[in-house]
Amino acid sequence: MGGPLTLEAEVEVKSPADKFWVSMRDSTKLFPKIFPDQYKNIEVLEGDGKAPGSVRLFTYGEGSPLVKVSKEKIDGVDEADKVVTYSVIDGDLLKYYKNFNGSIKVIPKGDGSLVKWSCGFEKASDEIPDPHVIKDFAIQNFKELDEFILKA
Repeated sequence: MGGPLTLEAEVEVKSPADKFWVSMRDSTKLFPKIFPDQYKNIEVLEGDGKAPGSVRLFTYGEGSPLVKVSKEKIDGVDEADKVVTYSVIDGDLLKYYKNFNGSIKVIPKGDGSLVKWSCGFEKASDEIPDPHVIKDFAIQNFKELDEFILKA
């Protein structure tokens, strides 16, 4: 088994960066409402759900592959640069990966935005695949959130 690995994705969205960022930051309330097939509930266990140190418990719906429960801690937030970093501290994902952390950055691009997602992970065993299913899920969420913002 190797050491920590990284997986990255970039998604262009039509929503302005400020609007997309605000919606991403409000995911605790917003995602279960607009993606009920994917998120049954997001519960804030510690903090306000947005600030560093906050801990959130995600209960995923039928639309979520692989993972049904995930506890995440927000490690850092840079409002000016529109970056949030987080770590998975408990839940199904840690059956497959010794550790898993992520980063989301929203960059203004023309009238829209470029959303950069990355994750760092260490596999529990060599047989475990890279978390492409998680990457695809994140990309799908960004595209659907963009559609929701544009309709609002």
